[in-house]
Amino acid sequence: MTEQLNDKALQTATLGGGCFWCIESALNMVKGIITAKPGYMGGHSEAPTYNAVCTGNTGHAEVVQLVFDSQVISFREILEIFFTLHNPTQLNRQGNDVGTQYRSEIFTHNAEQQEIAEQIIEEISQEQLFEDPIVTQVSPAVTFHCGEDYHQDYFNNNPENQYCQAVVSPKLAKFRKTFVAKLK
Repeated sequence: MTEQLNDKALQTATLGGGCFWCIESALNMVKGIITAKPGYMGGHSEAPTYNAVCTGNTGHAEVVQLVFDSQVISFREILEIFFTLHNPTQLNRQGNDVGTQYRSEIFTHNAEQQEIAEQIIEEISQEQLFEDPIVTQVSPAVTFHCGEDYHQDYFNNNPENQYCQAVVSPKLAKFRKTFVAKLK
């Protein structure tokens, strides 16, 4: 990146919307997002691992933590993208991925993010963009636990994986068409 970043414009966002491979892959393509890292948040284990989180017993959600340039993309715009990447009406699941670790949750890092998250959920609900009620939780951000190294940039590193071919790839193809103007 040749542009000089304004540290005051850099912000953090943390989103849980099902399997973190899809959310991370899509958001890493968006202008203004500096990094998108898969990991875990919202549970009680001090050192969650993927295997432990997958049991549903740690209380953690699979999340993606972003660092973004708010002069290029706003938190609201990120949430608008987030709500197209997953189904926010499915409680503790996304498609065939079932468990509390796949819940829809926005972890807010300040009062402004909380207000924006609550506003957009209210707007989506009033506009009835989905047949079923939105179940996305809005919670204060707590400790982020970065996912294991093999989860980082998983889709790009494992395109032959059956899950990536069946689930992630079609979502990303649709995402690219929908958000072509926002892509890097």
